Amino acid sequence: MWRLSDTVLVGKEILRNFVLMSIGSIICSIAVNGILIPHYFFGGGFTGLSLVIHYLIPSIPVAVIYFLLNIPLFTLGWMYVGRRFFLYSILGMIIFSFSLEIVQVSIPVNDNILCALLAGIITGLGGGIILRSMGSAGGLDILSVIFLKRFSVRLGSSTLAFNAFILSAGAILISLEQALYTLIFMYVSSRMLNLVVTGLSQRKAVLIISKHWQEICNEIMEKIHRGVTIIEGRGGYTGHGTEIIYTVVSLRELPRLKQLAQGFDPHVFIVVLDTIEVMGNRIGNQPHW
Repeated sequence: MWRLSDTVLVGKEILRNFVLMSIGSIICSIAVNGILIPHYFFGGGFTGLSLVIHYLIPSIPVAVIYFLLNIPLFTLGWMYVGRRFFLYSILGMIIFSFSLEIVQVSIPVNDNILCALLAGIITGLGGGIILRSMGSAGGLDILSVIFLKRFSVRLGSSTLAFNAFILSAGAILISLEQALYTLIFMYVSSRMLNLVVTGLSQRKAVLIISKHWQEICNEIMEKIHRGVTIIEGRGGYTGHGTEIIYTVVSLRELPRLKQLAQGFDPHVFIVVLDTIEVMGNRIGNQPHW
């Protein structure tokens, strides 16, 4: 039975996602209209493709080009991406196209290197905020999410790789020098995007070898409240059996885990591994796309 409280929760979720997509779109539009277009940078994804077309045909606004390019892409999104993400992405694409048209700013930075760095920071921040919602601004965001879900390729990494095509086209059709500046912008943007989307929610896989494995194991479960798996191992030199603790913690929990283990065993052996994504009710960090 549908209750009033359910309606309120749904309304809050819609409002939250609308606000995130609006803020992210405005931030990205500041970078596009305030830096990329005045300095003839290309940008990444469908925004970059829109800019290249705009430079070749200045009479067509970037917002219109971006909107038209997204129409066939949403067919792919309907087949491979969750319905909620798809519908929110349509909304995000409309908001971003509208923002490109109305947000007109002037950023007083003339040096191209500084402009590339600043544009990368701004765009990565805006794109990350959009992807923190349940949708995207369309374009390459949809393809990046598909790559993440099907092939575990990080959002920023897939974006950087895919943008090689845009970069090559811009270098040939516009300017090699501007393409090199754009490369700096793309790299900074992808790094910033990863930071905003995963940030401090990044998970670390940890392997711990110690004679005091049982005490360490108990403390991890009781103090940090994380699950632990015990792996049976054997020393290559001694041939003696040993227990290996395997656990996954957040980046913020990692210092506490190392301090805890060293408190029981000053000679503990710890290996910390990066994770691309972790799925699970308590420790998972994969966005619900």
